[in-house]
Amino acid sequence: MSERPELLQGGHARRGRGVAGRWVTGRGAMRGRGRGRAGLALLGLVIMAGALLGLMAARASGPTAVALRDVGRSAGAHRVTAGERSAPSPSRYGTQLAPASERVNVSIKLGLRSGLLFDVRTGEVLWRLHPDRALAIASLTKMMTALVVVAHSRPTDQVLITPAAVHFSGSGVGLLPVHKRVPLLALMYGLLLPSGNDAAIALAQHVAGTRSRFISMMNARAAQLGLLCTHFTTVSGIVDRGNHSCAADLAILTQAVLKQPLLAQIVGTRSVVLPFPIKHGKLYLYNNNPLLVLRYPGADGIKTGYTDASGPCLVVTARRGRAWLGVVLLHSGDTIDQAERLLNAGFAKLKRA
Repeated sequence: MSERPELLQGGHARRGRGVAGRWVTGRGAMRGRGRGRAGLALLGLVIMAGALLGLMAARASGPTAVALRDVGRSAGAHRVTAGERSAPSPSRYGTQLAPASERVNVSIKLGLRSGLLFDVRTGEVLWRLHPDRALAIASLTKMMTALVVVAHSRPTDQVLITPAAVHFSGSGVGLLPVHKRVPLLALMYGLLLPSGNDAAIALAQHVAGTRSRFISMMNARAAQLGLLCTHFTTVSGIVDRGNHSCAADLAILTQAVLKQPLLAQIVGTRSVVLPFPIKHGKLYLYNNNPLLVLRYPGADGIKTGYTDASGPCLVVTARRGRAWLGVVLLHSGDTIDQAERLLNAGFAKLKRA
């Protein structure tokens, strides 16, 4: 790649385990002072604590972190725009059609077995092609792998690299030092940028002890999200047999990923340099998402996939102004052309709506 690696900046998001900060006032500080002065001092501490915690939260979200908002409006208050409509119930996300004025008609060439263009905030569908067709999804599987890992670990964890992690097939980070511990955060970037199957194995073993137990956790999370055509048999997507999903389910999974500030930051990163226990002490990682590589305007995620059975697959999101759109392509004849055509049509339609 010709891209130069960019240093990761900003604080890292971490799961909310324990107390982010603690303020303790000693009894001696209050002794011998009037109630009014004590009250003012206590008020000052509260204000300072609130400001500090707010700053910590802002830094934890990272430079590309996002928050999904469902904005409800009372009937008849004013014309509700696409960015303001409330999201449908979870069972309708990725299946409910957008108003006719916002749907697009795009001619897809070079073959596509399933696809979806949807509003990331509301889940409303602007365009669809066999959205409920269950198909092999290759490394799109890693979207669920990342969700399970972030729910059961911390970015500051150290992950033991086992022989199983370095004896992998398919794409990988490729530099994992066997029998050593490495930063979990680096493995998360390795999982989602170059789509490392070795990182997937290491993370699964760290969280669950074995890959089989981790796969059970993936399927349990899929059930919690209401994914009706999704089933996992692998932590990385390298196995096609019994590992499948559909465009409608992947839209829900997309929203779930973007709700996690750390994951939203990672999937929107084109390249990164991270400290790593290898020679020279640095790990250079590059995103293989074609729309991020080509700097498609507003692109901010998410994941690619490919096996012989799945064909080229892509989940990509992009934002322009208040419009935030997602595309799912399964077994695509040309992921770049099809994704750009759908996004361009969607943004143009929402701009006129």
